[in-house]
Amino acid sequence: MACSDTEKSSFGDGACYDSEYSSCAAAMEKESESCLSPTENPSTISVSSSILPDLQGYDVEFDPPLESKYECPICLMGLRSAVQTPCGHRFCNSCIKKSIRDTGQKCPVDNELLLEDQLFLDNFANREILSLTVRCPNIGCTDKMELRHLEKHLCKFARVPCPQCQESVRKSHLDEHKSQQCLQRFMTCPNCAGSFVYADKQIHEQMCPFANTVCDYCEMVLIRDQLALHCDTDCLKAPVACTFSTFGCREKMPRNELAQHMQEFTQMHMRYMAEFLRSQTLNSCLTSSVAGHSSSDERGASSKAVEPCRCNQELMNLQETVLELEGRLVRQDQQIRELCIHNDTQKTQLTDLRRKLSSLEEATRELEAQQYQGVYVWRLETFSAHLRNQEAGQPVVLHSPPFYTGRPGYKLCLRLHLQTPSAPRCSNYISLFVHTMQGEFDSQLSWPFQGTIRLAVLDQVEGQHHLEVMETKPDLQAFQRPTVQRNPKGFGYVTFLHLQALKQRGFVKEDVLLVRCEVTPRFDASLRREGVQPRGPEPSL
Repeated sequence: MACSDTEKSSFGDGACYDSEYSSCAAAMEKESESCLSPTENPSTISVSSSILPDLQGYDVEFDPPLESKYECPICLMGLRSAVQTPCGHRFCNSCIKKSIRDTGQKCPVDNELLLEDQLFLDNFANREILSLTVRCPNIGCTDKMELRHLEKHLCKFARVPCPQCQESVRKSHLDEHKSQQCLQRFMTCPNCAGSFVYADKQIHEQMCPFANTVCDYCEMVLIRDQLALHCDTDCLKAPVACTFSTFGCREKMPRNELAQHMQEFTQMHMRYMAEFLRSQTLNSCLTSSVAGHSSSDERGASSKAVEPCRCNQELMNLQETVLELEGRLVRQDQQIRELCIHNDTQKTQLTDLRRKLSSLEEATRELEAQQYQGVYVWRLETFSAHLRNQEAGQPVVLHSPPFYTGRPGYKLCLRLHLQTPSAPRCSNYISLFVHTMQGEFDSQLSWPFQGTIRLAVLDQVEGQHHLEVMETKPDLQAFQRPTVQRNPKGFGYVTFLHLQALKQRGFVKEDVLLVRCEVTPRFDASLRREGVQPRGPEPSL
């Protein structure tokens, strides 16, 4: 039977394989075997299939997609170690042999009788399949290559199991994983120099004898081995039993309060000790009496005569001890009462001194405020901390110390807001206001307060200060005579200066912001009472 060239090169199910073609194919197969790589060699393939009988087809992404003639009808993947049946169908070597063993000696496609020794390797098909282009199966890799080169592809995205924890990681990251991320990597304790795996780090830290630990009572940091001794002897807040616990006191207190307990309960401790001694003496007398009754008849009379005398003497000694202790208790009670009276007197004197000191400090601040003569420079130190709070969305409201416009004069103070980023219409602005306060000269002044107020944030580098001038408005509550210590109504600018401007110029130097306020009162009520607005945004409440 003759076959056309098209039939010989075709891989369809209708390919022709008779005795004449077999002789021609033998020469082609022999030639093709010499051109195959070791991984493509039929002998190598047959050996591999015997070692790995369950190896299925090539589960890789072909580019372009795999044609159906290269696909195994059983595993539906690319033909691996392709073999052909006498009926012209191709299968993976392992797939068809497993099918024959499991489902019987027949072809899975057309159910024709098929014996395992009737299968023969299709070297031509294997060479064609190994020449197909595939994509690297590793996630992240975009390389393409022939299938025969896939196993030798050194992909930086290849994943391998970690030999320590068996986790799948990139081969290029394996060393970093083993040294920094693996839960089963070995570590050395910096305290005791012991070795342990990272997964047991927390357990080791709880047991390490040289690790730092905190005392539960005084919160002192200690080495774990020293903790027990510290609590037993040194810790001032560790609970201890009373020194007279042997005599019956059941109180427990922190070690630093033991001396106070001993002083406050001296009388009680003396009574405990007297009762303990009395019970001990009575017990010894009873023991001696019982021993006397159990003695021999020969010594009975003499023992009975001696024992009462001995007991009487011990009772007399005990009575003398009790009387002495009671006398000491009376003297100590008297001393304690005197000390309590003296302590109360000192507390009263200390309270009076603190009250006088507070009054003097207030008077000093009042005198200092009267010296400003209406020109006051407010230093806001650690301003960066206020900016951090503002960036975090926390409201920042600062009040300056009070100052006077003169002597006599009005008492005023400044209020500065750092508006949060979420504030409506004034986010990230500095708001600056002036408040009137109750002062020493209020009864001598004319109200409402009238005058010119100049507010400025000082440029500490180039001297280009940010200045705003405003006239008071007598009809506003902010300038009426205050009825409380500080008038809750203020007058100034909600959008005085944007916070971004602080970074563009030298307003903040050495973490200090300077705000200057100059107030010029006007006592003539006949002057104009209308406000002069030097810029667009009007000063507002």
